[in-house]
Amino acid sequence: MTTDQIILFTLFAAVFGMLLWGRFRYDLVAFAALMVAVVLGVVDSKDAFAGFGHPATLVVALVLIVSAGLTRSGAVLLITRTLVDASRSLGGHITLMGVIGGVLSAFMNNVAALALLMPVDIQTARKAGRSPGLSLMPLSFATILGGMATLIGTPPNIIIASIRQESLGAPFRMFDFAPVGGIAAAAGLAFVALIGWRFIPQRENNVLGPEDLSPYLAELTIPEGNAQIGKRLAELQDAAEKADVAMLGVIRDGKRRYGQSRNLPLRAGDALVLEATPDALDEFRGTLDLHVADADREDRLRADGEGVEIIEVVVTSDSRLNGRSAQAVGLSWRQRSVLLGVSRRGKRITSQLRKTELQVGDILLLLVPRDTASHVVEWLGVLPLADRGLAVTENHKVWLAIGLFGGAVTAASFGLIYLPVALGLVVIAYVLARIVPLSELYTHIEWPVVVLLGSMIPLGAALESSGGTELIAGALVGLTQGLPAWVVLTVLMLVTMTLSDVLNNTATTIVAAPVGIQMAASLGVSPDPFLMAVAVAASSAFLTPIGHKNNTLILGPGGYSFGDYWRMGLPLEIIVVAVSIPAILVFWPL
Repeated sequence: MTTDQIILFTLFAAVFGMLLWGRFRYDLVAFAALMVAVVLGVVDSKDAFAGFGHPATLVVALVLIVSAGLTRSGAVLLITRTLVDASRSLGGHITLMGVIGGVLSAFMNNVAALALLMPVDIQTARKAGRSPGLSLMPLSFATILGGMATLIGTPPNIIIASIRQESLGAPFRMFDFAPVGGIAAAAGLAFVALIGWRFIPQRENNVLGPEDLSPYLAELTIPEGNAQIGKRLAELQDAAEKADVAMLGVIRDGKRRYGQSRNLPLRAGDALVLEATPDALDEFRGTLDLHVADADREDRLRADGEGVEIIEVVVTSDSRLNGRSAQAVGLSWRQRSVLLGVSRRGKRITSQLRKTELQVGDILLLLVPRDTASHVVEWLGVLPLADRGLAVTENHKVWLAIGLFGGAVTAASFGLIYLPVALGLVVIAYVLARIVPLSELYTHIEWPVVVLLGSMIPLGAALESSGGTELIAGALVGLTQGLPAWVVLTVLMLVTMTLSDVLNNTATTIVAAPVGIQMAASLGVSPDPFLMAVAVAASSAFLTPIGHKNNTLILGPGGYSFGDYWRMGLPLEIIVVAVSIPAILVFWPL
């Protein structure tokens, strides 16, 4: 081996070792390795930061912003609220959520897809009275599997396409991964939904009860022209149950109506009195296209600038709200804020929200102008609760968001526009349409992943240019000398899959993809089958909670231990290899 090869292999071994140790975050480890490589001369200083402008890095960042836009517009809620039902059997629920998660993750980042559906799954488990651990792992695996089917579904596919362009002159297109990735995903989803979930250990202490959530008493009004006008309150019960909202009554002409309101025909201007958590309240509002109780002020807030945000605060003894109502302190006209809900456990609130005298310990849900939360909190003298990522769904922009994204994906699929450019245009359109507020544009990008990619790409390129990947490929080819091509592909998949189970799948792909190309060159066959094998294997991290971020996300909420994952993950990985190799040989012949 040359000196450069020795240095690079040592650096990669150090990176992988540090990642396994977990003492330092992966982005810091990768960036430190890049700096050391530059100092030692194995990466040219002019190429040191080329990875940050690499198409793969840009696409990953843009996909995260687009995912946030689809969430805020209510596009995902539109799907889940019409399909998810807590009364289904566990197997039926897992099948449905798996399909939804798989489809979503094919067209958006799979981490974002899980983040969107995990609260829905937990809420459904709570309604059904079962442990969320029985369905969260299948959901996580489904979102990982679904990402295999398209170019933008998972970072490994994006990296594979970019490496193919650099090595062979043309990238993989949007749906080139679908024949192999789609078959692997379908087989995996079928196993997870029908058999796999039965391997998950059952723990009784994971059932979430109503006491784990903070319900608010809230009011939503029926605007002019709303489809609910003329209906009876009882007719809204199905929508309320799906959103997990309790309807307590109706306010009409300033007076509350309780028992007799069930069969009351609804009118424009009626206020529904509800008890719900913040997310459930937002879902119910979006489903029926209702307004907050102070709709006029909300509209003015949205027109003022960058929109609004939701915060949760606690009334203290020194607060100007103590013993007074939101209306009395002039919350709306002094601070341009709206009281959405009040949580007062064990005590019934009988007056209208904005006229309710607030007490010490009351938890308030406030709609405030964006970026003014700290000022409003200070003026009121209240204590803010920990940020729970509450957002206001812009459900009136749902079809605009879907149309923009669908148009961009279609144009990129037919080669009419370069994918990073198409996604960039979607991001610009989302900002101009205020689907994603400008102030939040960069908060949705997962910067540690960007730094990891930007750092590892130059290191991977240096390993390839130094001949290091050729050495690895030669060793694997020597190991499989004289064996059929499908055995060689299987060995490559198993090695890549093993690395991906314990390392970041992005880092694994950057190393394994060039190795696959070199193995193909050594055998004198097409590199595409080997790239497809790496793409599927790098995304198949099902044995541990550290192999993929989705598995890490569910570790706490599902109440899992480290050793729970392999029970369903090991047979799933075997199935993925078993169906992928024949599919690769059929659709991407050697």
